[in-house]
Amino acid sequence: MGVAEEIRQKLLPRFREMTTDRVERISSALLELEKGAGGAELQEELARELHTLKGEARMMGFVGISAVVHAAEEVLKAAGASPPKASLQALLEACDAMLPLIDQPADGGAEAVELTARLNTLLGAPDGPAPTTAAPAAVPSVGPKARSRGTDPAARLELRGDKPAASIRVDVDRLDEIAAIAGDVLVEGARAMRRSRDLTGLFARWNRLSDRVVALADRLRQAGQGGRHVEQLEGDVHLLRSDTFRFIRSHTEAVQGARTQFSLMAERVGSARLIPLSGILAAFPRAARDMAQEQGKEVDVTVSGGETGVDKAILLSLNDPLVHLVRNCVDHGLETPAEREAAGKPRAGRITITARTDGDLLALVVEDDGRGVHPSKVRAAAVKKGIIGEQQAASLSARAALDLIFTPGFSTREETSETSGRGVGLDVVRRRVTTFGGSVSVESEPGKGARFTLRMPQSLSLMKVLLVRIDDDVYGLPAVDVDSVGRLDPKEVTEVAGIRAVRYRGKLLPVVALGPLLSLNGGPRHPRPTVAYVIHGSEGAAVVVDGLFGEREVAVKAPGAFLKGMRFVTGAAALEDGRVALLLSTSDLVGAARRLASPAASRGRDRRRLRVLLVDDSAIAREAEAALLRSLGHEVEEAVDGEDGWQRLQSGGHHVLLTDVQMPVLDGIDLTRRVKATPRFLKLPILILSSLSAPEERRRGVDAGADAYLVKGELDPENLAATLERLCGGGA
Repeated sequence: MGVAEEIRQKLLPRFREMTTDRVERISSALLELEKGAGGAELQEELARELHTLKGEARMMGFVGISAVVHAAEEVLKAAGASPPKASLQALLEACDAMLPLIDQPADGGAEAVELTARLNTLLGAPDGPAPTTAAPAAVPSVGPKARSRGTDPAARLELRGDKPAASIRVDVDRLDEIAAIAGDVLVEGARAMRRSRDLTGLFARWNRLSDRVVALADRLRQAGQGGRHVEQLEGDVHLLRSDTFRFIRSHTEAVQGARTQFSLMAERVGSARLIPLSGILAAFPRAARDMAQEQGKEVDVTVSGGETGVDKAILLSLNDPLVHLVRNCVDHGLETPAEREAAGKPRAGRITITARTDGDLLALVVEDDGRGVHPSKVRAAAVKKGIIGEQQAASLSARAALDLIFTPGFSTREETSETSGRGVGLDVVRRRVTTFGGSVSVESEPGKGARFTLRMPQSLSLMKVLLVRIDDDVYGLPAVDVDSVGRLDPKEVTEVAGIRAVRYRGKLLPVVALGPLLSLNGGPRHPRPTVAYVIHGSEGAAVVVDGLFGEREVAVKAPGAFLKGMRFVTGAAALEDGRVALLLSTSDLVGAARRLASPAASRGRDRRRLRVLLVDDSAIAREAEAALLRSLGHEVEEAVDGEDGWQRLQSGGHHVLLTDVQMPVLDGIDLTRRVKATPRFLKLPILILSSLSAPEERRRGVDAGADAYLVKGELDPENLAATLERLCGGGA
């Protein structure tokens, strides 16, 4: 390999990165031109970027890319201040092809020839051969610094200073290993501080003992006993105490200094793992434009906050949720130009994507000014698709109805399209975001638009948490969501629609005891228990705990196989005393508090203990479901299949029937039909509990006459309790 080619190969990754940057800027500028914005200054910037890219391509020997960019320059020059749509579309397609051409032969192959020919056609020029340029004999060096890219497999560690090689490439996986070690070192620093405190305690005990020895020596001396030996002992004690004091002081200072350095190192490593969001956000204006054009719509997309950094693992998982949200805005949210003009709106719809930091959290907002989401339409669609029953739909608030759009299989569209409408999408958004302990919320005003807000940790390596105690176990709440802590006065607790609530800073927050919620205990015994007021988005809750351990910065570990999928748990963290704290999702806690009626409220009024007939052929599932029902205070009679359940129903006295679907002899669907066809049982509420979650399975259950349908894998005390209360009007 010759020297020039060897240098070219070394510079190829750098050229790919810089070309990615330039193509993004060129595409953004073209979209601004399409809107009629920018003027002469924007055109000059665009021409400069194209010219620089052409020169860099020639320098690297990419003849095909150079030819395409040269033709693009000529098209832009000939188009003037207001390029026609055909020219802009051709230039955007040339941008799309630029990066793939890097992996083609130097002449770009047939694709480069075709692109050049199309651009030349716009000029009215003949389709001549692409210009050729020989590879240079030597390749000059390029500038020393480069920005981190979200699409690049490696991150950069910026080293302070003005010397030429001021940055190095570090593989992100290697950086992840360093971050994990930094987190462990941070914990070890906390343990060292704990050992230092223990050592100080030992010294205090030694100090008290030495005082006794000195006092004893003084008494012996006064009594004329011991002589020189007593004086020597007293001197040794004084010397040892002085040496111990100096050691304790220097050791404590050293540990404090080391812990500070450990914290700084962990913080810097965590910051180095953050990659700018611009790597994925930059593509959305173009993508939204293309989707809108396919549907005969017009759209202006504004992106801000691309410089905001986010953990690599989160960044890689954000693309799909954002794609689904933008697709939803274009397909469901924005009206056609004619519809918008009739409604007094601009012809072009507006989509805004904003990224910002909110404490330790990343907040991503996707907003449009379209038709909005109508709660009544959501309720109707959910009933029609078998997601909920009519009785349940009627009881939902507007906010709860909007939340149904994140249910698997939900769609308000009857027909499918290339863009969306197949009943998939928004459930993916919530599932991806909650995987990282985040939350998704939607706000909408019919006729004016919708706003989707994604909140999640900015970094997965370190997190500030409030440690709380349930019995002898320790749990962590994200400190950024904890507004304050205090004591809960029972006199300040009221009931709203059967839910215990407390007024906090002008608004009512539901009260939830963490111990019972996690099925750990029956709640705190103190008459004025400790409470943490947590706020998540526009919602909040008063979380009652057994005690507090204070705030810590912890190294977050992903939950292992044993904890993976466990309700409310998003991770774990090792503490300085050797214990492990489970980290909880604030969004899940707030949601549970909002839905869960208090057991105390159930006892206080005319709510009754339900007699439940539970039908399930799986002994394990039946045992678990019966235990859950009994923990809610209900009486349970068990049946092993549908026929057994039907026979047990004849005795009467049951308030509700819970049945599985797939069973021998008589399955749950046929049992439901038989019960609803019998006048005696016509008003008996039926709740289907099934492992089948597909929309068509839900629809089968509702069509058979079931009043509600819950998926076993998503079953937890609060949604079962809330469902039973809706169906029976009784305690849950």
